[in-house]
Amino acid sequence: MTIHHRHRKQSGGAGQFADVVIEVRPLARGGGETFDETVKGGVVPRNYIPAVENGVREALSEGPHGHPVVDVAVTLTDGKHHSVDSSDFAFRTAGKNGMKEAMTESGTIVLEPIAQVLIHVPSVYAGGLVPTISGMKGQVLGFEGHPDAAGWDVFRAMLPMTALDDLSNALASAARGTGWFEAEFDHYTELRSDEMARA
Repeated sequence: MTIHHRHRKQSGGAGQFADVVIEVRPLARGGGETFDETVKGGVVPRNYIPAVENGVREALSEGPHGHPVVDVAVTLTDGKHHSVDSSDFAFRTAGKNGMKEAMTESGTIVLEPIAQVLIHVPSVYAGGLVPTISGMKGQVLGFEGHPDAAGWDVFRAMLPMTALDDLSNALASAARGTGWFEAEFDHYTELRSDEMARA
């Protein structure tokens, strides 16, 4: 996708002018965020290119739904400047607003972080955790006897990271305050639009 954005503002004193053309394309999951430029002929002076990048990265960090946007490549391909009215601020603003426009036009997918959770719990309470995890949009992976503690189980599950606080409260109740858990980020999964409305 190619976006052409012009930032122009004229007030009593010096004006603001910056014109940028950016190409935006998705990267594979885990690709991060990249910025490069292929500007020729000084249409965007070299000293303003970092300001465009800063604006693009600011827009990505804020995201259209208040969540950072990842896995995207942005290339500054063209633009224009004004000898008097161009500035770092103007080019940063143009980069930021151009990137916002690209995200609005292309749409984004909200990713939810998923943690792998190990719950250490007395064996008598392990089976009761299945409906608890399911009720938190979690996935039960199974449970087995604790290798170092007789009468205890290690219960494995995948759980949205946003549910970890709820798990603390549920575990206190379900295991009579005896269980504890450890969680580690595992992967991202796409959040459906109906889930996003409740998030």
